[in-house]
Amino acid sequence: MSITRISTTPDWYEPYAISQAIRAHGVVYVSGQAGIDENGRTVSDDFLAQGRQAFANLQRVLAETGLSLRDVVKVGIFVTDMATNLDNVIKLRREFLTEPYPADTLLEVSSLAQPDWQIEVEVTAVER
Repeated sequence: MSITRISTTPDWYEPYAISQAIRAHGVVYVSGQAGIDENGRTVSDDFLAQGRQAFANLQRVLAETGLSLRDVVKVGIFVTDMATNLDNVIKLRREFLTEPYPADTLLEVSSLAQPDWQIEVEVTAVER
């Protein structure tokens, strides 16, 4: 089995013993991306700003594999406040994803890895 680790420079997940993505048999599994900049700092306390940065981080990792968000077949979105942000999640989906929309799981969680994170997004993409 051919498994390849994918990372960007800088690799903001390296200190945590996490791969930004793994490629295995034409499928790319991208670890959850939050609204953090290249230095690992949360970009804003605004949900949409964090969500846009999370998707930008996904795009950056996917670009390292030659793929884009158009190649995504499955999305996992984790939020800390569904009641307040469901409409914002839908807005982010429409802003970054295209038809046919990928399969999606949306979950509310009590917290994410950092206390100021409000959203984390993971994807699975396939090579065409």
